[in-house]
Amino acid sequence: MSPQKNLDGRPGIEAALANFEPDFEFVAAPPVPEAEFAERVRRIRREAVVAGHDALVIHTGSAGWFHASNLYLRYVCDWMREGVLIIPSDSDKEMVLLSFFTQSVILPPGGEPVGVDTIWQIGAIGREYADRPGSSVAKTAEACAKILSDLGLSRGQIGRLGDRTAAEFNAVLDTLLPQAKFVGENAIIDRMQRVRSPAEIAQTRAAAQLNSIGTQAAYHVTRPGVTDYEIFAAFTFAQMARGGETGDGYQIGINQYGTHCGKPYGHVVRAGDLVNLYISNVTYHGYTAQTARMIAVGEITARQELVLAACTEGVKRAERLIRPGVLMRDINNAAFEPMIAAGLLTSPETRTMPYNWEPAPDGGPRLVPQRYVPDADWEAQGRRLMHVYPATHGPHNPNLGHSVGMAGGQNSFNFASHNEDRLETGMVFVLHTQWLEPLAAGCNVGDLYVVTEDGFENLSRHTPLETHRVPS
Repeated sequence: MSPQKNLDGRPGIEAALANFEPDFEFVAAPPVPEAEFAERVRRIRREAVVAGHDALVIHTGSAGWFHASNLYLRYVCDWMREGVLIIPSDSDKEMVLLSFFTQSVILPPGGEPVGVDTIWQIGAIGREYADRPGSSVAKTAEACAKILSDLGLSRGQIGRLGDRTAAEFNAVLDTLLPQAKFVGENAIIDRMQRVRSPAEIAQTRAAAQLNSIGTQAAYHVTRPGVTDYEIFAAFTFAQMARGGETGDGYQIGINQYGTHCGKPYGHVVRAGDLVNLYISNVTYHGYTAQTARMIAVGEITARQELVLAACTEGVKRAERLIRPGVLMRDINNAAFEPMIAAGLLTSPETRTMPYNWEPAPDGGPRLVPQRYVPDADWEAQGRRLMHVYPATHGPHNPNLGHSVGMAGGQNSFNFASHNEDRLETGMVFVLHTQWLEPLAAGCNVGDLYVVTEDGFENLSRHTPLETHRVPS
């Protein structure tokens, strides 16, 4: 079979990647050991006892594309799909898992629940789907209520963990156990996401290596005439071929202005383009890595060069401060010094800083400017760009970075001018400087770090922070 070619006669992306090899060897990390999961459960049960709970009920839903909606079950028992885990506070009573209650379930492996012997399959039902009456959510709540009642906890105090996908389940459970006292307890596990163990750091290190390999593959194929689809696909292929779990956790932005935080839409790379690879989630064994890199194709403007230089220097200045005991505020403020020196900002203070998604000055909604913006590749598909995005200039966020942990988790801390927490050994975070002037200039660069006892390790060191240059 002859190699696939694009409409313009170029070889397809498969041919472009035929001779690609990363310039370092990927080191796979084994899964987190079962003993560490047992220690997590011990700590969780202890917190439940201190809070006066008789049991904990942990709910994880399905968020589409076969993704779990939060990290809780994966963190507690390495279950990577939807489910409800019942953890009695008494350590001599076993944990019970209720699962398989959506139409998008996937089967192990990967993942067998660690420390869980009893699993109940609820079943996806409904008139249209299975010609069976009832609701899978209600059936799950009924099974949970029965188990809690069998444990003698129908009048007990029960901690609940979950997210917005648990709302209907919680409402039914409240009805079934009206004399029980339910208390929101996400914080029990959220607090455990702040500092990572050596085994967890090994997962993140591997995810960061996959991130770098994907970035190198993107560099390998980027040249005039290549589409954003192909660059996105090259990144995805290279990291997923070595164990990455997902291919949709990142953004790509390409145009002559440096606009980032986009998705591929058919843009053809041209001389003068700025490409941003905003890799906000490459996942390995449930743990994520995040970086950001820029690519310049041929000559770019002086203003764009100024923005690229200021952002790159900002990350480097922040990096020099990383060590246990340093204030997050000081690291944040150091990163904005080059932007202030370049005249982009006047202050690093989060409260007063302009940023791309800020509301109007009075706190109300900001009107997105209406203006025709020429885009040949979009118009070739019969559409036109009729608004200017983003609505205002500044950094993407009014801060420097945030924690990085498990897929589906929330930031446990942010680097901002008002955060006076101190760095601790085992913290993992991304520092990314971002700047965007609509239709003029933009940059988004960042590295992933773990705090060590005497400083830091740059987990994304395999690809330089500096802008990657492609001849036009």
